[in-house]
Amino acid sequence: MSETVKQIDPREAAFQAHLDADGKIEPKDWMPEAYRKTLVRQISQHAHSEIIGMQPEGNWITRAPSLRRKVALIAKVQDEAGHGLYLYSAAETLGASRDDMVDALIEGKAKYSTIFNYPTPTWADIGAIGWLVDGAAITNQVPLCRTSYGPYARAMVRVCKEESFHQRQGYEIMLQLARGSAEQKKMAQEALNRWWWPCLMMFGPSDADSPNSAQSMAWRIKRHSNDELRQRFVDQTVPQAEFLGLTIPDPDLKWNEEKGRYDFGAIPWEEFYAVLKGNGPCNRQRAAARRKAHEEGAWVREAALAHAEKRAAKAAAAAAA
Repeated sequence: MSETVKQIDPREAAFQAHLDADGKIEPKDWMPEAYRKTLVRQISQHAHSEIIGMQPEGNWITRAPSLRRKVALIAKVQDEAGHGLYLYSAAETLGASRDDMVDALIEGKAKYSTIFNYPTPTWADIGAIGWLVDGAAITNQVPLCRTSYGPYARAMVRVCKEESFHQRQGYEIMLQLARGSAEQKKMAQEALNRWWWPCLMMFGPSDADSPNSAQSMAWRIKRHSNDELRQRFVDQTVPQAEFLGLTIPDPDLKWNEEKGRYDFGAIPWEEFYAVLKGNGPCNRQRAAARRKAHEEGAWVREAALAHAEKRAAKAAAAAAA
């Protein structure tokens, strides 16, 4: 009996050859359905993360310790909202519906970064988010400026520039606290202790346990594996902590002379998966706050839609006259 030979779609072969040559895919180009779905999933999750990420910092706008800090934090939260909008727009170029994406987030069906399900009990947490969370985001997102899908890559250029500012802002807060009173330095250290391991989890599961990583790299959506990015973040951040005079909360952390990098301890993956399943410290709080904001903003969306319809009617009438 002759074996059935699977026919290779010439379009898929040409598509992969284009990617292998470091080419970009644009919205009107042909693409495999699996590629499109992977991008919609990744970009929408990224957008959701930016929107939910406004909450832990937004809680501190009214409690910022100075007018300068308040203005900077307002600007940062506003930037995060803008990032979400850029990314939703990028996902729409793939045929995704923004209403569907937003509904999925509000209904708890969509995933977003687990890091935003942790609380911010002190002002030092705002510094730690800027330094560590945005630092991890930059490590992950700078390679996305060269991702294979054009609209996503172009959106990331601006996002990364703004995230760079956010990271410097957070580091400055930590520097001021670390050089302040003993109580302030203790507050900075405690914030570092809270955020270190969740930040390492931000890069996703280890390569062996990541079901989508290999295919995303073959499609040039991702340029580096989760473990590579995580290692890069550790190597960049440890010297920064040393400059601050703070201690990374990992007794197994040490410099590996032979490999030219830092070795670090076992990541508590059981915590990561618990938060991912909705059992983190603030999962329910974040979802409830997003639903409330969406409901309270209904009148704005309705007014904007009515205004747009009125202008369109006027334009149509003028064209017919």
